[in-house]
Amino acid sequence: MTARPGTASPTGERTPSRALAPLRETGRLFALAAAVVRAVFRRPFQFREFVEQFWFIAGVTILPAALVSIPFGAVIALQVGSLTQQLGAQSFTGGASVLAVVQQASPLIVALLIAGAGGSAICADLGSRSIREELDAMEVMGISPVQRLVVPRVLATMLVAVLLNGLVSVVGTLGGYFFNVVMQDGTPGAYLASFSALAQLPDLYISEFKALVFGFIAGVVAAHRGLNPRGGPKGVGDAVNQSVVITFLLLFFVNMVLTAVYLETVPPKGG
Repeated sequence: MTARPGTASPTGERTPSRALAPLRETGRLFALAAAVVRAVFRRPFQFREFVEQFWFIAGVTILPAALVSIPFGAVIALQVGSLTQQLGAQSFTGGASVLAVVQQASPLIVALLIAGAGGSAICADLGSRSIREELDAMEVMGISPVQRLVVPRVLATMLVAVLLNGLVSVVGTLGGYFFNVVMQDGTPGAYLASFSALAQLPDLYISEFKALVFGFIAGVVAAHRGLNPRGGPKGVGDAVNQSVVITFLLLFFVNMVLTAVYLETVPPKGG
């Protein structure tokens, strides 16, 4: 007896169609990313849609990003300060704390908030349009849903990520400075001196580049799941959850790769 495509065989084994489904989804995701890159350079550009999406994503993420960055900066500063005190290297607390906030914590905080707030909204919006067959109607009229709807949203997430990354870096650094000086009796001069001795402009560049890439990933994944919901309204809800989980997994993997490449290619200050 032959099993139908996408079903289990009598022996309990998956058919090739079911087993290759993750690969097909990955291929569609990369195809959408390539289509977005190509559509960015096409005209007309949906500037009004871009501004509306930028304002919406910034509005739902700016306050949480500023609030979350304070405890992140504080925890990093307290942990680093405790370790440096044990090693007798208190003078390096400021530099180590700031580098951890700028290079690692800041872009990840921004990306997670954008994926959780802005990305979920993008996925739900596109998913609802898809189940109402609005996207099919647009294609019938010769309008590309990618150029009309996806590109402005992806660019908006990228720009918001870059701008919020700067805000989170500043707030997180100030929070770390305050808690180190007040709670651990750190010296303000030593904190600032170690910061200027260890930090360099490429640290800020890689942080902003990470935010840009993370914003692109969050926007593309949310759009991909929103364009391909399954099962009506329930499928839209499932797509929102899937988009957030997939984005988180990709963000941490890409962050590891970018960090490894940066540390291998850019020499430390004074090295």
